[in-house]
Amino acid sequence: MKPTLFVLAAGMGSRYGGLKQLDGLGPNGETIMDYSIYDAIRAGFGKLVFVIRKSFESDFRTVVVDKFKNLIDVEIVFQEISDVPAGCTYIAEREKPWGTNHAVLMGKNVINEPFAVINADDFYGQESFGILADFLRSVSGKKNEYCMIGYRVGNTLSESGSVSRGVCVADEQGNLQNVVERTHIEEKGGTIYYIDENNEEVSLHPNTPVSMNMWGFTPDYFDYSLEYFKEFLAENGQKLKSEFYIPLAVNNLIVANKVTCKVLDTPSKWFGVTYAADRPQVVLKINELIRKGTYPNKLF
Repeated sequence: MKPTLFVLAAGMGSRYGGLKQLDGLGPNGETIMDYSIYDAIRAGFGKLVFVIRKSFESDFRTVVVDKFKNLIDVEIVFQEISDVPAGCTYIAEREKPWGTNHAVLMGKNVINEPFAVINADDFYGQESFGILADFLRSVSGKKNEYCMIGYRVGNTLSESGSVSRGVCVADEQGNLQNVVERTHIEEKGGTIYYIDENNEEVSLHPNTPVSMNMWGFTPDYFDYSLEYFKEFLAENGQKLKSEFYIPLAVNNLIVANKVTCKVLDTPSKWFGVTYAADRPQVVLKINELIRKGTYPNKLF
C-alpha cells in the first residue's frame, strides 16, 4: 500500500491574505507546496490529503487541487475550532483552531495507511521525501512505529535573521527521546548558537538534528491523538491561545513507552520565507535546483 502525504494548509488563508495571493516562487508561479507535492509523487506517495478551513474550500479546489487531481488521488478535510470530541468544551471567545496535531486529527476518517505530515509552506527537498517514503513503506501493516525527518541545523538557517527550531535528542539507536524548542538560532563567526533559558549563547554542532515538522506515522496515531486531545482540552480548553502541537503528543507517547520514533537524517537543505527578505534567496535556490536538473522548469 502506498503511503499518504498529509499537507497542513489550514492556516494558508490567514497567512497569505487569501489563496489567490499564494506566493509564486518558481519560474511559472510554482509555490513551495508544488515542489513538495512533485517530490512526494516521484517518491511513491499514492494519495494527497489537504487539511484546510471550510471557508476557502472553493478557492482552494480551483487554485490548488485542480492541478494535481489527474496525477494522484486527492482528499480534502477541514479544520475548525468546533472540531472537538463529544462532551469537550472550550472558551467561546477563541478565534483559531487548536494547532498542528488538531489538524492531523482531521484526517482520521480518510487515512488508513502509513502517512507523512508536512507544512504547506516549507521546502523540504527531494531526498527527504525519498527517505520518508521508504520508511513508511517499511512499516505498512505495523503499529506504533513513527519517524521524524531530522534536518541538520546548519541546513535550516535564514540569512535574514535568527530562527527557532525544535532540537532533537535521540538515543544510541536513533530513537527520538524529546524535542526541545530553542530560540534565536543563528550563525556568527562560523559557529551556530542559540539563546538558552539564562539568556546565554550555547553553541550547536551544524549536524545537530532539528524538527521541521516533517513526520511519518502509522494510522494508530489518530487514536492516541484523540485521547490526548481530550486531556488537552480538559486542561487548556478555556485558554484563548493554547495549541495542541504534534511534538506534544509524540513526546507523551515516547515517555509512556507506547511508540518509537526514529530520527532519520537528511542531507536536504530546508528553506522558506521566514522573513520578507528571504524571498529573493528562495527564488535563486529554486532556480539553481532547476539548473542542476533536480526539477523541470515547469512542474505540472
